[in-house]
Amino acid sequence: MSTSSAAELPSDSPLAPNAATVGAGEGEPALREQQVRELGLAFRRTFRSLNRLRGRDTHLGGEELSHAQFELLIELWERGELSAGELATAARLSPATVTQMLDHLADSGHVERVRSPTDRRVVVTRLTSKGAKKIEAKHAAWESRWKQAMAGLELDELRGATRVLQQLAAMFEDAPVTGACEQPATGAQVSSNTGRKPV
Repeated sequence: MSTSSAAELPSDSPLAPNAATVGAGEGEPALREQQVRELGLAFRRTFRSLNRLRGRDTHLGGEELSHAQFELLIELWERGELSAGELATAARLSPATVTQMLDHLADSGHVERVRSPTDRRVVVTRLTSKGAKKIEAKHAAWESRWKQAMAGLELDELRGATRVLQQLAAMFEDAPVTGACEQPATGAQVSSNTGRKPV
């Protein structure tokens, strides 16, 4: 592991490299632990990059769309017309937040709301031609960058990366809502922490 990577985290971070482990050279178990820690560092850097990408949304102007709004448009592009509830479930946002976002997208001409052809009581949202063109252009640009980034990887590496990301996604799906960032409690800690409000 490079010195620059290790310097990015405090020494007490659960993902910081352990000097004893890295330097032990005790065979495969030590090498595996080191590699898992390097994966954790790489994931944190990726997560921070995504956060910075989302953070740019606060500086948008005019008809520029936020990352979250693009995610709604992508759902409509891939799946066709959907209700606000279906979009909220897909985007993991509250119905109120999605409704507010759809109001903006409708005002800007990217989506339109119509009655469902199968149930007139339900209002669904669908892309307009303007919205479809926006998504197609964005998708083409990112697909080009994605393929360029993956170009140097072998098929086995891509399969391995896919499995790792699937494992991480499952881990975060199962993570508890409260106390998720705390170290696991053991022994006496469990009884002493009972009833304590999460920080």
